[in-house]
Amino acid sequence: MSEPIYLTTLGIFFGTILMIFLIRSQTIVKKARLQADSEESYRLLAERAVAAEEATAAALADLKIRIVAIEKVLKDVE
Repeated sequence: MSEPIYLTTLGIFFGTILMIFLIRSQTIVKKARLQADSEESYRLLAERAVAAEEATAAALADLKIRIVAIEKVLKDVE
């Protein structure tokens, strides 16, 4: 076997291994970034849900106060 063919074969072999390693590492990094982004979006969604729940609770408390006032007026009218 001649030396250039031998070195070319070794270069292709080790180059392939290097490429596989680089592609796998980039895939792992991208997957971690996507997971972090997903977790961030879920956190923001949860924060909005809590804020909406608090606003609903405040509105219900206001309605309860109004209903009590209306009941009082109705009792006074009787």
